[in-house]
Amino acid sequence: MKLKSPISLYDAQGIAFGILMASLSVVFLKAAGLITGQTAGASVLLSYVMPLVFGVIFLLVSLPFFWLSWKRRGKAFTLRTIAAVVGISATTPLLQAWVSFDQLPPLVAAILAGASAGAGLIALFRHNASAGGLGVLALIVEEKTGFKTGWFQMSFDAMIFLVSCVVLPLELVLYSFVGAAVLNAVIAWNFRIQQTGNTPAGAAEAA
Repeated sequence: MKLKSPISLYDAQGIAFGILMASLSVVFLKAAGLITGQTAGASVLLSYVMPLVFGVIFLLVSLPFFWLSWKRRGKAFTLRTIAAVVGISATTPLLQAWVSFDQLPPLVAAILAGASAGAGLIALFRHNASAGGLGVLALIVEEKTGFKTGWFQMSFDAMIFLVSCVVLPLELVLYSFVGAAVLNAVIAWNFRIQQTGNTPAGAAEAA
């Protein structure tokens, strides 16, 4: 008798892609000294002022949201989200060690970070996962009220950027805001809550 895998190959590759793209976005941010919004942004900002690396802070900041996810989104979503958070926490320092830039203008870094993070988060959302933290809450809010995930996250981002003004030069904060705007616009324009966890017809399930 075959035992059904708890996750399909289709979902596994989507979550892996999401982890890679989200991690790459942090590499762009850190290389240019920028920040972003959401829990990842708070973690990046804290990594500039605390003696801890991004991965450790990101994991710690995400922990309280796992309970909310378990209660409101269920076991499967929570376990996949935990896998995504751990994956991003582990992959980001590896990419930082392997990828370097001879020249990376802050504006270019901001746009690339926003685009890659947006693609990564959409992949996670569509495969019934998130990058933890605010992403969990944002999905719940859209599901209950219809208020778009991207716009909800942009509101939270505004608070992150206000705080960052006392840590980073204003010029870098402005570039960071461009990146966050790109990220949230990508999500708002390319994702609907109905797409969460959808598996296309005919997609093979791992057995």
